[in-house]
Amino acid sequence: MPRKKSQTIEEDHSAPPKAFSRGVNVFLLAITRYAHGYGSSYWLTFKQAHEQGGSVKKEEKASMVVFWKQHEIEDEQTGKPVTVPVLRYYNVFNVEQCQNIAAPDAVPFVPLEFKPIEAAEAMVKGYADGPVIEHGGVRAFYRPGEDKVRLPEPMCFASTEEYYSTLLHELSHSTGHSKRLDRKLDTDPRPFGSPDYGKEELIAEMAAAFLCGQVGIHPAVIENQAAYLQGWLKQLKADKRLVVIAAGAAQKAADWIRGERG
Repeated sequence: MPRKKSQTIEEDHSAPPKAFSRGVNVFLLAITRYAHGYGSSYWLTFKQAHEQGGSVKKEEKASMVVFWKQHEIEDEQTGKPVTVPVLRYYNVFNVEQCQNIAAPDAVPFVPLEFKPIEAAEAMVKGYADGPVIEHGGVRAFYRPGEDKVRLPEPMCFASTEEYYSTLLHELSHSTGHSKRLDRKLDTDPRPFGSPDYGKEELIAEMAAAFLCGQVGIHPAVIENQAAYLQGWLKQLKADKRLVVIAAGAAQKAADWIRGERG
């Protein structure tokens, strides 16, 4: 049997790959998109970005896609040509990591006429030693390891009230960092769907409700918060003390954001 050279991993700089939407790459890029909150599912290489008249933003990190490519070599024993599979890869970037490039899958939307709520702005700015707040993408989340809150641009929300409600929810999560109220978010994170994860969601949403009430957020948002809380309560109904415990922790979180830390 002809002896073939071992399969190698090489970066392919040739024609644009067809591998972006095939096999495991679909899953890998979908997970990457979700983790970073990218609104687009369009990916391209560094070279493709330049060919389209754009560029990759400074300090953006690439994601990898892989595929097998048939490569003809000469058999070491027979001298005859044989075909072997070689693992190739591309470093790709989401279009939102680039500038001056329009995403083909961009969905037109009517931006919200955002009008800041002064009381809410003052509360956010008054959060001493709070987390970094960044805007971009399509998801809102708090990342404990980086102590960073990220949420979509204000004009992407259905209303100004929804924006502040979401922001206050994520800021409430940040009070659980080990350097604040230490709910073990960064030192002992719990998986999505677990009882402890659900408890943390209750705490954050209750705290956000308390804070929204203080700054005069519209009642419709309070109704949305109540529906959200009810969803978690159904999963955690076995613990009859949950609401009382979560409410106490939520009050501490709200007080911490307001600067009442005595």
